[in-house]
Amino acid sequence: MDNVIRRRTLGARLGRAMLYAVLLLAALFYLLPLAVMLITSVKPLAEISPGTLLSLPREPTLAPWAKAWGEACTGMRCEGVGVYFFNSIAIVVPAVLISTIIGALNGYALTKWRFKGSELVFALMLFGCFIPFQVVLLPMAQTLGWLGLSSSRAGLVLVHVVFGIAFTTLFFRNFYVAVPTELVSAAKLDGAGFFRIFWRILLPVSAPIIVVSVIWQFTQIWNDFLFGVAFSAHNTQPVTVALNNLVNTSTGVREYNVDMAAAMIAALPTLIVYVLAGKYFVRGLTAGSVKG
Repeated sequence: MDNVIRRRTLGARLGRAMLYAVLLLAALFYLLPLAVMLITSVKPLAEISPGTLLSLPREPTLAPWAKAWGEACTGMRCEGVGVYFFNSIAIVVPAVLISTIIGALNGYALTKWRFKGSELVFALMLFGCFIPFQVVLLPMAQTLGWLGLSSSRAGLVLVHVVFGIAFTTLFFRNFYVAVPTELVSAAKLDGAGFFRIFWRILLPVSAPIIVVSVIWQFTQIWNDFLFGVAFSAHNTQPVTVALNNLVNTSTGVREYNVDMAAAMIAALPTLIVYVLAGKYFVRGLTAGSVKG
């Protein structure tokens, strides 16, 4: 009996070791491009040549980062990606806040204030999650023109809010389904209205799904290229469009270290968000998976 237990324990340990080895190799494989970008971004141009992608820099320098931020050419202008980085912040912050608030109110109304046809409304909103972005480029451009928001940051905020509402509504609806309806019914008997119930009962327990919504929307909007290139002018372009222009601008020698530094600058916000809040994203998703 002891021998059988020992064999099973040994087999379990070997299986766990193999699993960890596979996971480690997968992690190294996915981190390799990031490592190449980071190493190349701190190399002098003279050290960059074919076959030396993974070689460490002999004389590390932050000059490529400085040039990518404030001097690199993105088309006809040589002002770096710094201006466009702040454009992205000016677009992301209001778009995330507005879409999250509207999604929370939608999810609350669709679960705790049900009305005739509420399931149909939710189904139609859910359908918005599957509409390809390319399909609505022309109608959205026409709408922005009617509203006088063409080629503006406010127009890009509106576009991202409209496309984000379907996802945030889905997140909050599935989360609020698990909240006991009896709490809302009791509050109604006490005379609480729509917004008071939301503020006092639903919102205090919504932290996990708010984190999910913010991370999702932040990542989607920050990494967006299609809407940015279609609905912005040069002075309102997000950083992803500026990065594309920088990489495709040919003015003499190709400066791969500057290109990589600019890519790292554009990627840093989403990397930081996932490193600091990634575990809360998973917890928030699973928190709303009990019912719904």
